[in-house]
Amino acid sequence: MQISLKWLPWILLVSCAPPEPVDTTLASPPPSNNIRNHLNRVASDLSEQTLSPDNWQQVRSTRYQQFLEMISLSQKPIAKERSTPKVTVTGTVQGDGYRIEKLYYESSPGLYVPANLYLPDKLSGPTAGIIYLCGHSRTQKTHYQTHPEKFARLGFVCLIPETIQWGEVEGEHWGCYANGWFNWYSKGYTPAGVEVWNAIRGLDLLAAMPEVDADRLGATGISGGGAISWFLGAVDSRVKAVAPVCGISTLSAQLNTRTIDGHCDCMMFINTYGWASKDVGALIAPRPLLIAQSDRDGLNQVESVREIYQDLSAFYKGLGVSENIDYIETPGGHSYHQMSRQGIFSFFMKHLMDQEISPQEVGDIDESSGSLFSNDELMVYTDGPPEGDITTTIQESFIALPDSEEPENMDVLRTYTEKVKSSLIQRTFHNFPGSDVPLEPELIFRNADFASHGGDKYLINTEDGWKLKTTIYWRNPKNEKKPMMVILRNPNEPRNDSERFSYQLDDHWNVMVIDVRGVGESGWSQDLHWHARRASAWSGRTLASMRVYDLLRFLEFTRTLPGVDVGKIGIAARGELGVVALYGALLDGNCHTLVLDNPPPTQNASSNKDGRGEAIEMLNCLQITDVNQLPALLQPTQTVFLGTMPESYQWSLKTLSNVGKAETIQQIASLEDLKIESLTR
Repeated sequence: MQISLKWLPWILLVSCAPPEPVDTTLASPPPSNNIRNHLNRVASDLSEQTLSPDNWQQVRSTRYQQFLEMISLSQKPIAKERSTPKVTVTGTVQGDGYRIEKLYYESSPGLYVPANLYLPDKLSGPTAGIIYLCGHSRTQKTHYQTHPEKFARLGFVCLIPETIQWGEVEGEHWGCYANGWFNWYSKGYTPAGVEVWNAIRGLDLLAAMPEVDADRLGATGISGGGAISWFLGAVDSRVKAVAPVCGISTLSAQLNTRTIDGHCDCMMFINTYGWASKDVGALIAPRPLLIAQSDRDGLNQVESVREIYQDLSAFYKGLGVSENIDYIETPGGHSYHQMSRQGIFSFFMKHLMDQEISPQEVGDIDESSGSLFSNDELMVYTDGPPEGDITTTIQESFIALPDSEEPENMDVLRTYTEKVKSSLIQRTFHNFPGSDVPLEPELIFRNADFASHGGDKYLINTEDGWKLKTTIYWRNPKNEKKPMMVILRNPNEPRNDSERFSYQLDDHWNVMVIDVRGVGESGWSQDLHWHARRASAWSGRTLASMRVYDLLRFLEFTRTLPGVDVGKIGIAARGELGVVALYGALLDGNCHTLVLDNPPPTQNASSNKDGRGEAIEMLNCLQITDVNQLPALLQPTQTVFLGTMPESYQWSLKTLSNVGKAETIQQIASLEDLKIESLTR
C-alpha cells in the first residue's frame, strides 16, 4: 500500500522496512557548516592577496575607478573641474599667533559642512595646507582643536571640518550599525563616501585660498578620521602626504577578532571587488604615508596594522620610494600618544614644508586649560543650521537610483534584461566563487514512506565549506522525466513547514526541498545575525547573495537527476527567500515556473534595528534593478503569485503587457491551483 504524502501526519511516521542496499554510504555524519568560519576564511583569503608593484601602472586606473565606485563616489565629479564651494564665515576667534575662522561650506546643494579654519597670523606667502579629519567625538572640532592649533603654530593653514555624525547637525553614520538600514548595501552607499566628498570639497576650499599653496596639501586624523584620511589620500592626488592614526586594520583581523562589531559603517567601503585594506594604501603610493597605531587599540589589532605596513613597505620599495613610508607604534589604547603626535608634525614639516625637524624638536600639542576654547566659542551655527540643510537625510540622496522606465517592446526588454544581468554579475555577484567546487552529491538517507515513489536526502557541496541538504520527494517513477518543483526552506521556519506547503502541489510535480546556508542544520543564532550581515558585506557578499549561489548549485544538481524533465523545473519561495528565488531564476535563465508567496515588495527597505530577521540586501543591486522588476526580466519563465501580488510588481505586469506577454504573470489563490498544463511556457 502506498502512503499519501498529502494527508499523513508527519510526527507519527516510522519506517516500515529498511531501504535496499545502495553503493554509497548512508547516514554519514552531518556537515560542519559555520558562517563565522566561512567569513573568516574569505576575509583571510582577501587579506592574503598579493599586492604587486610590477604592473601597477597598467592596472592602477582600473583599480582607481573601482575604488571610486566602492567609496560611493562614482556619481560625483571627481575628475571634472569643480567650482570652489560657497563659504559663509559666521565669526572669528583670535588665538595666540593664529586666528580661527568659524565657517561652513556647501559641498553639494543643501549639504553644509561646519568647520573651523586655523590661519597663522604672520604669513610671508602661500603656505602648506592641512585638512584635519575628526574621529567620533561628540564635540568634534572642539575635542580635536589642539591639533589644528599646533599646525597653525608651525605655519600651516589647517581646516577641521565636522563629520555628519556627532557634528553640530547630527547625521547618520550608523545605518547598518544601529538603525537596521541594511538597504545601504543594496544602494551601494557608505557614509564614508559623504565624508570623503566633504573632505575633497574642503581641499577645494583650501586650494582656492591665497594663503595656501595648492601643491602642498596634507591629510590626517584619528579613528574615523584616520579611515577617511586613508580613503581621501587614495581618491585625491592633491593630497601630497597622509598620516592616518588608528584608522585601518586587515579585514581578516576585523572578522576574526570581531572588532568589526565596534566599528561604525563609515570605516569601510562597499567591497564590490573583494579588496583588502592594503589595496587602499597602494592608491596612495608613491606619495608619503605615515601610519600611526597604538598597540592596545580595542578596535584595530596592532599585529594586523603591522602586516599592512609590511606589505605596503614592500610595495613602496618595488616602486623605488622606500623612504616615503613610515610607521609609528605607540603604547596604549585607541588614542594618540605624544610619540605619534610629534612624529606626525615632523612628518608634515618634512614633506610639505621641506624642513627636517625631529619629533623632539617639533614639540607637542598644548593641552593647558588657558589655550583651549570652549565648544560655544568654536560653534559655527550660532543661529542654527542653514535653511534647507540636508545633513540628516543625505543618505537618501547621495546615491541616485535609476528611474524605472518600462520597456515598450520585446527588443528593448531583451536588451535591458541582458544589461541588468551583466551589471549584477559584475557589481552584485562579483565575488561568487571563481571555480565551482564539485557537487559531490552524497545520498545520506532514503525511504519508501513519505512519497508515492520514495524519498531521498542528499548533501551537496555548494561552495568550499558548505555542504548543504536537500530532500527529494518522488511522486512519480524515477524512470519517468517529470517536472520538479524546488522549494526553498525558510530560516527558522516551523518544523516541516515547507513539506506542508508542498502538499498543495498536484502530483505532476516531484518536489525538492532545499536548505540554503543559514537554513535548517546550517543555521545560526539570531544573536549572530547582525554580525553575519555586516561581516559578509565587508567581505564582498551578503547573506542573500550567498544563498542565490546555493540555489544555483542546487538547480545544477537537479538537472543531473534522471527523473527530472529539465525543461520543467520550478522554484517556489515564501517571504524573504522570494528575493533569492527571483535573482536565482534570473541568473539561471532556464526555469520553467517561479512561485512566490508574499515576496518582499522592494530591497530598498529598512530592517530590524538589531539586525535580526529578513536579510534581503545585496551589494549595489538597487543601482541596477529591484525585485519588483525581475518577473518581467524572467520571461518566458512563468511567475505565479500566491494570493495578492504586492503593488510594486505592477511594474513587471505593465512591462509584460507592453510586449504582449502579460500571461507570463499569474495570480492564484493557493498552490493547489497551480496546474502545469495551464502554464504558458
